[in-house]
Amino acid sequence: MEIAVSAVLTVVGLVMLCLGGNWLVSGGVTIAKKFRISNLVIGMTIVAYGTSTPELAASVAAAGEHSAIILGNIIGSNIANVGMVIGIAAIIVPLTVRKSVLKKEIPIMLGVSVLLVLISIDGELSQYDGLLLLGGLGIFTVYTFRDAMKQRKENPEKIEQSKSNVYLKSFGLIGLGVGLLAIGAHLTVDNAVILAKEFGLSEKIIGLTVIAIGTSLPELITSIIAIRKGHTDIGVGNIIGSNIYNILMIMGVGATLGGVMISSDVYVDYAIMILFSLSLLIALKTGIINRVMGICLAVGYVVYLAVTFFK
Repeated sequence: MEIAVSAVLTVVGLVMLCLGGNWLVSGGVTIAKKFRISNLVIGMTIVAYGTSTPELAASVAAAGEHSAIILGNIIGSNIANVGMVIGIAAIIVPLTVRKSVLKKEIPIMLGVSVLLVLISIDGELSQYDGLLLLGGLGIFTVYTFRDAMKQRKENPEKIEQSKSNVYLKSFGLIGLGVGLLAIGAHLTVDNAVILAKEFGLSEKIIGLTVIAIGTSLPELITSIIAIRKGHTDIGVGNIIGSNIYNILMIMGVGATLGGVMISSDVYVDYAIMILFSLSLLIALKTGIINRVMGICLAVGYVVYLAVTFFK
C-alpha cells in the first residue's frame, strides 16, 4: 500500500513540476523584456535560482548527519543537468547558443567545478570551505548583475510603458512557479527515495541517482518548456546557472551548516561531472547542439546511471 501511495504522490509531484516550470518561464520572459535583459541572463539568475530550490531544500535537510546525500545530490544533479536535461532538450529541438556562452559562462561553470575538486583534496569540505564557496557565489552574483546592467545600456530602445499590475503578474507567476517546483520536487524526491530504499540502495547511490534526477526535474521541465517556446537562451542559461549555483550556493550552504566528508571514490564522479561539462563546451563549438549530440549526451548519462547502480 505504501508503495502505491508513493507512486501516486510521485506522479502528482511531476504534474506540479510541469505547471511550475511553465509559470516560471512565462514570468521570466516577461521580466526580461520589460527590463531589457537578455533571456540568457534571466535563465542564469531568476530561472536558475528557482529551479535550484529543490537541491537547496534537499541539502539543508541532509546537512550534518546525511552529508553523503548532499555531495551525491550536487554531483549527480550537475551530471544530470548536462546529460539528461541538455541531451533530451537537444533531441526534441536542436539548441542554438550564442558564442559569448563559450567564452564566459561555460568556462565559469568549469572553473567552479575544478574549485570544488581542489578544496576536496583534504577529504572534507569544512565550514571554511563552505564560506569560500558562498563568497564565490557573491562574486558571481555581482558579475551577472553588472552584465545585466550593461545590457540595459546597450539596448536603449523605447520600451512600452507597462502598468504596475503587469510586473505584479510576472513576479507572481515566478513566485507561484518556484513554489510549485519546490513542492513538486519535494513530493517526487521523498517518494522516490521511499521506493529506492525498498530496493536497498545506499545514501550515496540515492543522492547520485534518485535525488539527483528528482531535483533536476525542474531544470528538465523548465528548459524543455522554454526551448519549445523558442527561448533557447533561457533553457541553456538555466542549466549553466543551476550547475554554478549547485556548487557555490547549495554545496556552500551544506558545508557551512555542518561540513561534508569526502569519500575516496567520489573523485571518479568529480571527473565524470567535469567530463560532461567539457563535452558541452566541445558540442557548443559549432554554435549548435544537434540531435546527434543530444543523443550522445543522453546515452552517456544512461551509461553513467547503469555503472553507478551496478558497480
